[in-house]
Amino acid sequence: MRIDGRDAIQNGKTVLGIELGSTRIKAVLIGEDHLPLAAGSHDWENSYVNHIWTYSLEDIWKGVQISYQKMAAEVKELYGVSLQTIGAIGFSGMMHGYMAFNKDGELLVPFRTWRNNITEQASKVLTELFQYQIPQRWSIAHLYQAILNQEEHIARIHFQTTLAGYIHWKLTGQKVLGVGEASGVFPIDLDSKSYNATMINQFNELIASQDLPWKLEDILPRVLVAGESACVLTEEGAKLLDVTGELKAGIPLCPPEGDAGTGMVATNSVAKRTGNVSAGTSVFAMVVLEKELSKVYTEIDLVTTPTGNLVAMAHSNNCSSDLNAWIGLFDEFAKVMGLDASANQLYGTLFNLALQGDPDCGGLLAYGYLSGEHMTHFEEGRPLFVRSSNSNFNLANFMRVHLFTALGALKIGMDILLKQEGVQLDEILGHGGFFKTEGVGQRIMAAALNVPVSVMETAGEGGAWGIALLASYMINKAEDETLEDYLSQKVFADKVGKTISPQLKDVEGFEAFMSRYVKGLAIEKAAVEHLQ
Repeated sequence: MRIDGRDAIQNGKTVLGIELGSTRIKAVLIGEDHLPLAAGSHDWENSYVNHIWTYSLEDIWKGVQISYQKMAAEVKELYGVSLQTIGAIGFSGMMHGYMAFNKDGELLVPFRTWRNNITEQASKVLTELFQYQIPQRWSIAHLYQAILNQEEHIARIHFQTTLAGYIHWKLTGQKVLGVGEASGVFPIDLDSKSYNATMINQFNELIASQDLPWKLEDILPRVLVAGESACVLTEEGAKLLDVTGELKAGIPLCPPEGDAGTGMVATNSVAKRTGNVSAGTSVFAMVVLEKELSKVYTEIDLVTTPTGNLVAMAHSNNCSSDLNAWIGLFDEFAKVMGLDASANQLYGTLFNLALQGDPDCGGLLAYGYLSGEHMTHFEEGRPLFVRSSNSNFNLANFMRVHLFTALGALKIGMDILLKQEGVQLDEILGHGGFFKTEGVGQRIMAAALNVPVSVMETAGEGGAWGIALLASYMINKAEDETLEDYLSQKVFADKVGKTISPQLKDVEGFEAFMSRYVKGLAIEKAAVEHLQ
């Protein structure tokens, strides 16, 4: 039984971060040194119901409670004490999407996640109106599309929020969002660090003819920046989070943030000229800008750091899902052959084999479009593997092409930033499952972006650790201490990482693959039209 950390646990000197990702909910309890003391997680999957990607409220709370229970059980097992109080708590979730509630707090329609590409009409109208890129997955696009569709529930909306905002609301009673999360709901004014008032008025004028009983500012959560208090855990909230009843109320919570913001924090990428890439079910790269872009790009989203600085985001809906499915097929084959290979062995062996493939994947082509892909303008997706009769079809190239294509849509967006806009990056910090096999994901990412890619030792902790750091900043920061300084001087000062620089043959190979990828989009389009 460990004694280090026990005093911190008993005296409430810990901080808890919980993030609801696309495939996993994770709870991480950190100590005064910002390192994890205990963790718990719960795997879950979205459902495709009535042409909507969604998670039920029951599954949301079940997942949060299980991940918390597993973390608390690990505390008891490792330290011999029960978790009854915590210094601060933070919640994070997958950004965007649509959760609308009536005046009684009832969900009006099933939760529409970021994964739904069903708001193209609204996205185009709002982008033109605001002269500001409004992606399909943004909350305001979902709201306006529902209005355009004349959905019955619109007149009964009392409150609209995101997944992280919903959890926070139920645990504290406060309808708030961190500015980074809010920037994926509606455009942010960089001076006020809140919703852009001019665009709020434009939206209200746009829907005035609908004669709705609310204005947009009435139904959106209040915006807070990192370091501000976002109220405390209520008695009801404590019981909802910890079903055993041991956790006490009154614990302060930081503003709820999105997975983009927590990814920036977890990789110390919140300062200008820094960037990070999160690669898992989806993949997105975040670059903190020194100045605004020269024009509006439909492929580039503009969001903010948790402190309200402007960030360019290149986001792809699809990254590792199809790749994971192929690994699952190889796992099934291994079992049929009587081989007992662990998941780590399978991923490690097959990923490393990809490094032995031809630079351009031997002429192979694949699309991992499990769902639609806004970067290449697909409302639906069909995973595909394609080869010609003269392709070099072997296992190394097969694995390499699936690693390459996982980053294909992302590269289209990043080329706009790095090649067209001339954005400068000394390196980019990576985190997420794509980088779990040491060295492989980094090398492929470095080839795709032609930028050195670093992975911190702590990168595997991910967004749950990132939101825990934001909660820690809220209660432990010195007066006037910025988040950038807090992270650099108190969290990452002694953290080491591994950097991989791009290799010329890999960069050239990826460019050759991308030429094939762009030309082959017509094949993907045909698959969507003809394969159900």
